[in-house]
Amino acid sequence: MKSAAKVNKDGLYLEETLVDDAFSGVVPFYAQPDDQDADTEPTTPEIAGYNVGVPITTPGLFKPKFNLAAWKAYESAVYEAQEAYIAALDEWQAKGRAEGEQPVYVAPKQPDKLWTEGLTSEEIAEITKQPEPQPKLREELTNTQIAMADMYEQMLAMQAELKALKEGR
Repeated sequence: MKSAAKVNKDGLYLEETLVDDAFSGVVPFYAQPDDQDADTEPTTPEIAGYNVGVPITTPGLFKPKFNLAAWKAYESAVYEAQEAYIAALDEWQAKGRAEGEQPVYVAPKQPDKLWTEGLTSEEIAEITKQPEPQPKLREELTNTQIAMADMYEQMLAMQAELKALKEGR
């Protein structure tokens, strides 16, 4: 078993899910209807999202988003390349395999960067901004430090008095 990303219908990352080691690609998962009785007619389940077997290769994404449109275009290109290969192979076989070399299937290259950032730059700025110290808290901290310094001076004075009393005996 290995983990794969689970995304919603828009491609936004939801969670990790366990899949078979041989799993690759993108496969839809469906919402389970809650109100399914024996008396009612079965309803067609709706796509709730997708299990994505393409690893997230872009580090540092706050909310990864899978580009479903680019993946579907890639799948279409693979299908067209397979169809063209089958047609070329059929034509080659029909000519008696003597004319020319056997056609070779060339798969389209999988698109790069199928995972992108799902948050806007404003949302990222909001998440990453450091909270500013409150003026009242800063004032309280300063007052506490002053009070502790005063207490330390009083303690030193008391120690000096105690030492003088012990030496005066």
